[in-house]
Amino acid sequence: MIQIHPRAVPQRAAAALMDAGIHPLLARLYAARGIARSSDLDTSLKALLPPQALTGTAEAAQLLADAIEAGARMVIVADYDCDGATACAVGVRALRAFGADVHYLVPDRVTLGYGLTPAMVEIAARLEPDVLITVDNGIASVEGIAAARAHGMATIITDHHLPGDVLPDADVIVNPNQPGCDFPSKALAGVGAMFYTMLALRAELRERGAFAGGQEPNLADLLDLVALGTVADVVKLDHNNRILVAQGLQRMRAGRMQPGIRALFAAAGREPARANTFDLGFAVGPRLNAAGRLSDMSLGIECLITDDPGRALNIAQELDKLNRERRSIEAGMQEEAALRLEGFDPGASASIALFEPDWHQGVIGIVAGRIKEKLHRPTIAFARGNDGELKGSGRSIAGLHLRDALDLVTKQHPDLIVRFGGHAMAAGLTIREADFDRFSSVFEEVVAGLVEPAALQRRIETDGALEAGYLSLESARLLEKEIWGQGFPAPVFDDVFRVERQRILKDRHLKLELGKQGARYDAIQFNFADGAPDTIRAAYRLSINEYNGVSNVQLMLEHFEAA
Repeated sequence: MIQIHPRAVPQRAAAALMDAGIHPLLARLYAARGIARSSDLDTSLKALLPPQALTGTAEAAQLLADAIEAGARMVIVADYDCDGATACAVGVRALRAFGADVHYLVPDRVTLGYGLTPAMVEIAARLEPDVLITVDNGIASVEGIAAARAHGMATIITDHHLPGDVLPDADVIVNPNQPGCDFPSKALAGVGAMFYTMLALRAELRERGAFAGGQEPNLADLLDLVALGTVADVVKLDHNNRILVAQGLQRMRAGRMQPGIRALFAAAGREPARANTFDLGFAVGPRLNAAGRLSDMSLGIECLITDDPGRALNIAQELDKLNRERRSIEAGMQEEAALRLEGFDPGASASIALFEPDWHQGVIGIVAGRIKEKLHRPTIAFARGNDGELKGSGRSIAGLHLRDALDLVTKQHPDLIVRFGGHAMAAGLTIREADFDRFSSVFEEVVAGLVEPAALQRRIETDGALEAGYLSLESARLLEKEIWGQGFPAPVFDDVFRVERQRILKDRHLKLELGKQGARYDAIQFNFADGAPDTIRAAYRLSINEYNGVSNVQLMLEHFEAA
């Protein structure tokens, strides 16, 4: 059963925001999300946390500046997701603007797996780098960093994932989550860590007089990349991340973006002039991610670093094709998962672990996420890897820190997990195929011991009822422009409506006309083909439905129940 639970609104905070000139609807929404002062809504660059506050940036800047002055060769080793691709693009574009000799590599998901492995170092060594830089990976690469140092490479880790008990012996580590780092924004994405490193490097080069004879590179021009990677990686949008995202979106809306970002918007059929976080997370990001899931993320990185609009568009169209293929593969895997879970009893299980021999490694994370959303259980989906191993990708619910759960599994059964890493809400791991059943059982025991029973009850947090005057196109457009995402959720309202009309669209979606106090509203619930009772309590989002050039407000139903 799903509970609809309105958020509490601190009235004093809401009043203070309104006194500061914030729109009354936004003031209420912000206050419910912990905003107490208008300064917390300042998304100007002057409000950004300074680079020197992030441990390791100064040391990385000195090492990189020395390398640039010496004409040393640098190689960036990226991750194969959107965060890793954008972080790599930020590094390549910034370092080249600073005059560096920089190249990049990204591991093949299937043959090499995640991160800076010793095998990846051997591939990098063919480029004869003096400096090896990781982006969005490296904090768990103890053996990989050791291999790089054995080759005589200087090593810089830029990452944001949680560290293990032992840190790699790199020359410099830039990671807000490393021990001893007091950087206030622990939610910085991998692309954010690289952007901060480049800000520190520019300051170091400025101090050395590197720009005395010419114009200093404007790193703010890379904020479209930072915004995309931050939103796509679903990190918490704390104040600092909201600044990075807001600044990136501001540039996109003004038409100032990389050719590759513009091309991805075109491939997705979205307008950059109206860019919002939904576009980045559900339209642009998935197309870029498709390269790492089904092909080679080098394709995505090339899209982001080329200055040729024609080439960018060609690559974006290829990425769009890969994304359609990914959707087809995902649909088949979802059907298989649904069959496996027929008769699933939520009361009898605190977790879900699934494996099918023909599942695609690049899509298991999406499948895990869909199952988690549907059944509200921490879910890990596995696909067959190499040498008798399974690659798993997990998604969690609020109330269970997934990486900590896997860490506890490892402490209790040291031989069970080959390797793992991740965050509170998402993690990856490798196990032996022969151990799948044993892992499923142990994982269930660990989750059941860690999670509170209340956390296993799915509930939709809402912003309560929306006054009739705000059920309008104007309000929908107002909300569309704001920065919403993980940890700062988009508004969901709830109210009681009379169902005036209803019909099923394409055998899949429920289209309704709802009535309240003499007014009628169009509404839709996607992927829901059952009928609604005469009166419902609905949790919904305000959206804009555009058809034949006409825009109307539409209620996007998240859930409804008889009222």
